[in-house]
Amino acid sequence: MLLFLSVPQPRPPGARTRPGAARVAWWRRQQLRRLRGLLRGLRGRPGAGSRRRGRMALCGQAAGAASLPSELIVHIFSFLPAPDRLRASASCSHWRECLFYPALWPQLRICLRVSPAEQPRLEFLMRKCGWFVRELRVEFAAENYLSGGGGPGDGSGADTGTGGEEVEALQLSTRWLEVLRTYLELVLCVLVSIRNNRNLQKFSLFGDISVLQQQGSLSNTYLSKVDPDGKKIKQIQQLFEEILSNSRQLKWLSCGFMLEIVTPTSLSSLSNSIANTMEHLSLLDNNIPGNSTLITTVELERFVNLRSLALDFCDFTAEMARVLTDSNHVPLQRLSLLVHNVSVMHKSLDNMPNDEHWKALSRKSTSLRVYIMAFDIKSEDMLKILKPSIPLERIHFDSYITCVSGAIVDLISRQYDKFLTHFILMNDVIDTSGFPDLSDNRNEDPLVLLAWRCTKLSLLAIHGYTVWAHNLIAIARLRGSDLKVLEVTEESIDFDQGELADQDVDPVHNLIEQVSLGLGQPWHAVMDIESLSVFTEPNRHFYREMQSFSEDI
Repeated sequence: MLLFLSVPQPRPPGARTRPGAARVAWWRRQQLRRLRGLLRGLRGRPGAGSRRRGRMALCGQAAGAASLPSELIVHIFSFLPAPDRLRASASCSHWRECLFYPALWPQLRICLRVSPAEQPRLEFLMRKCGWFVRELRVEFAAENYLSGGGGPGDGSGADTGTGGEEVEALQLSTRWLEVLRTYLELVLCVLVSIRNNRNLQKFSLFGDISVLQQQGSLSNTYLSKVDPDGKKIKQIQQLFEEILSNSRQLKWLSCGFMLEIVTPTSLSSLSNSIANTMEHLSLLDNNIPGNSTLITTVELERFVNLRSLALDFCDFTAEMARVLTDSNHVPLQRLSLLVHNVSVMHKSLDNMPNDEHWKALSRKSTSLRVYIMAFDIKSEDMLKILKPSIPLERIHFDSYITCVSGAIVDLISRQYDKFLTHFILMNDVIDTSGFPDLSDNRNEDPLVLLAWRCTKLSLLAIHGYTVWAHNLIAIARLRGSDLKVLEVTEESIDFDQGELADQDVDPVHNLIEQVSLGLGQPWHAVMDIESLSVFTEPNRHFYREMQSFSEDI
């Protein structure tokens, strides 16, 4: 632990003791002289002699920066952004000590590639800040390791026959094992560093394991190769429970898509006093087998001060809705629900809240808003889930196999016209020549009706569904400048034959011009899908949006 104390300067010989305000003014003049010397040293004024420059050097002995009190250096550092603080800390050891003063790092937000090169940097940073940081948000990203090209096994120079496929599968499996091994080490590094932090108020973890799941289930086969006896997984789970049991000020707990960290018994480690004051709880993990849930109805009864909640939809039961409407609970204001096809396959939708439960929740809190993320959900299941009384503000569809039907979009526009602000429609198909058309066999395009009925719509993002150019222009004109974000990928836009046959008008230029006029701002289609996380990283986008959605109370 570093202690920064102000050491009084010795009084000059013969100097008298200065009473009251005069003494304070004299001390301030002394500090200003030192600060001026520091600035002159930093500027390196031309023309000064070598002896003077040496005396005013950055780490000089007479009146340089090293002689400034630690409190003053910390105060100067507080005006600098984090990257500049790190650069300034390289000046001298005294500044480096002041860099990690707790007041300078109340929050720490880290986005890590799952790479062995990140581990020493993470260990250094967490060793310095982990014991006092008040807000810690860590995101793990594994996509760089599972990209298709740039390394061995990407198909370059490999056989195209059966032997080449086996070699590629083996190399891909090796990369999976490397990612898992590094992932566990990085998680352990984070948890060990904050195990005794009693100042922690916000704790958020996101693990991008979905990249592995897209190629195949992250089964125990791969995990058993990395952690044969399960010791690391058990250590991670024990550390997480230890952090919860040691917490004294925790108000925000968020864990999304993390591998084997949260268990159905983890929340029991929280004391009643902390559970009673918790304001946000987010437990998103679709890998819990069978009918197990990360939080039970009995456990939820302890969180009487909860204002925002994020859960798997199959875990949010009618009994939980009843608990949240009790008089001893504060009104819930934000509810984020993840509907995943894996959970729907293994868990039942029979226990979900009915329309009466949603009415009771809305009566309890008139400001309640709901955010739903649906991964590959069949239309018949969505019809069961979308109750009329849900105060649905945001909905995000992401599909790889099952496409959203026009009937679902029409239902959403009719039931949630007073609340809906964000609508994202994503279909990650490989064959771009056959995008589904929601307007087939319909008099009106459901997307146009959505823009017409939902007067609060401010964000619309579409990829993998056919959007006709004239309908896109209609959407822009209907919503105008209120539609702040309109993201449509270029390959999703199609033109009528009449528009293409007109030789006098460039259909693409006309589309851009008309949509820009309708929105009242410059617009163009998304040419590079990789530039938008809403299309390429749906899990991460949903998690970040859920965080901001919950903070916006």
